[in-house]
Amino acid sequence: MFSLEVDNEIKLSLVQKSFSPIFAQLVQENLPYLEQWLAWPPHCKIEQDFASFIRKSLHDYADGKSMVCGIFYDEVLVGNASFNTINNELKKVEIGYWLTESAQGNGIITRVCKKLIEIAFDELLMDKVEISAATENLASRAVCERLGMQLEGVISNAENLNGRIVDHAIYGLHRI
Repeated sequence: MFSLEVDNEIKLSLVQKSFSPIFAQLVQENLPYLEQWLAWPPHCKIEQDFASFIRKSLHDYADGKSMVCGIFYDEVLVGNASFNTINNELKKVEIGYWLTESAQGNGIITRVCKKLIEIAFDELLMDKVEISAATENLASRAVCERLGMQLEGVISNAENLNGRIVDHAIYGLHRI
């Protein structure tokens, strides 16, 4: 599996089966925090759930449809960052991510997204990178703004977050 150094503190590694128990533990420990902005945590809590997710992610990676990586901060697995979709027809990727609560505030996601944007434009030759965040998710929206992304619009009633309907702010960055 490939591994990519973002900087001296952060590494991305393509997901692998050995991540399953760690992801399950991280979600259990961070469930109230993660389910604020992600729909899947209440439904993906045990090792087998993550093993299935990783198996599908690796198939999609092999097919060129997505790329899902574990985020390592100081050599500890603290979350996940991905091209949720790689759309060669539209020359666009959509970035998604999650991070444990204890790893917040270190600029990890901003640095990871900068690296993913570099890969999207320089290696995958995409024309656009997109990130969608709940309008009330001010931390993710701040990441988009730090990355120089432009708010392209708001989609109302975009997602059901465990019984709470949220709108999504859609941010885009185009290759120069």
